[in-house]
Amino acid sequence: MNPVSPLDSVYFINIPEDFSLSDKAFHLDTTIPLPVQKKYEDAPGTFDMKSLTEEQILAGLLTIMAYNPKNEHILYYRSILKHARPNLKKELGEAAILKAKNEDFDLAEEIFRALHGFDPEDMTIVLNMALFFDQRADSYRRSGLHDDADAYDEDAQNYYREALDAEPVLPDAFFNAGFFYLKKREYKKAKDVFETYLALTCDVKDEELGENGIYKKNRAQQVLNDISNRNMDDDHFKAAYDLINRGEEEKGLEEIRNFIEKNPSVWNAWFMLGWGMRKLGRFSEAKMAFEKALTLEGGETSDTYNELSICLLESGDIKGAKKLLEKALVKDSENTKIISNLGYIALKEGDPGMAAGYFQTVLEIDPDDKIAAMELAKLDI
Repeated sequence: MNPVSPLDSVYFINIPEDFSLSDKAFHLDTTIPLPVQKKYEDAPGTFDMKSLTEEQILAGLLTIMAYNPKNEHILYYRSILKHARPNLKKELGEAAILKAKNEDFDLAEEIFRALHGFDPEDMTIVLNMALFFDQRADSYRRSGLHDDADAYDEDAQNYYREALDAEPVLPDAFFNAGFFYLKKREYKKAKDVFETYLALTCDVKDEELGENGIYKKNRAQQVLNDISNRNMDDDHFKAAYDLINRGEEEKGLEEIRNFIEKNPSVWNAWFMLGWGMRKLGRFSEAKMAFEKALTLEGGETSDTYNELSICLLESGDIKGAKKLLEKALVKDSENTKIISNLGYIALKEGDPGMAAGYFQTVLEIDPDDKIAAMELAKLDI
């Protein structure tokens, strides 16, 4: 069954000579079909011009902006929207950001796409779209939807690239792209964009930057120092992550061991070693690597505790695994992966009521978490 296209909900109608969009004088070209959003109650193939509303026309125009921005009449449609809604960019921008903040992702994406179609030259919109897709990817990955997360990361990367090429230059594009590349373990790229951000802002006075701008400069420098001090832009480090991530663990472990030989005090490297071992089911070796990571500066993270708990659980140490997850939860109280793992611990302890509570908490934080929903359905409590 073919998915329904949003464009299927739009009529193209020929308007009569005496029709006007609003009380303001504005000439509508009767030779160009006008997109109109269907009403839910409309029967297929029916349309009543007498019941046509301005809202239907505006909704139809926005659907074209979002899903058919290369329409042959797009410039004309934009001119109608600019006349009918002079503050449209501001209204759409605020609505999209609010929907994204509330994780109403489908509607936020539709609004962002309409906004971009309305003004594709506005690079601030492009950067906001990059940030949105970046956020959406993170949310999906927390829910265990890794394929969807990777797809949205790809969208985010494309918009970041466009924002990085903006003229005039957007310093914030470099700052935000830096954290995107950090997330992807692409440390050389992260280093490059953070260095560019600092170069672009180095001559700006503190009073012009403001408190937020000063924070960003300090944060960018902190990340750069961290990358350099830990040699994280080393080729072995990046290669190890890529290999382990795509299932070539043995090759990845060889690369990370080469890195550790030269950089024995980098906690991320020991974490990656443990991650590769854990994926191979070599839990005792993984356990030692994660324990080593915990002893190093920066290594006491919720992810390290979580990974180590998995190793303990596999060895039969349920109590030890639970303690580690509780430590992880203190550091990251809304991490659904950790909360789900506590649910599995409760099941192993024979407490389905407690397990259900954990899985329900996951769904309260992330209603789209399919794994928690499945486990809760199994419990039927």
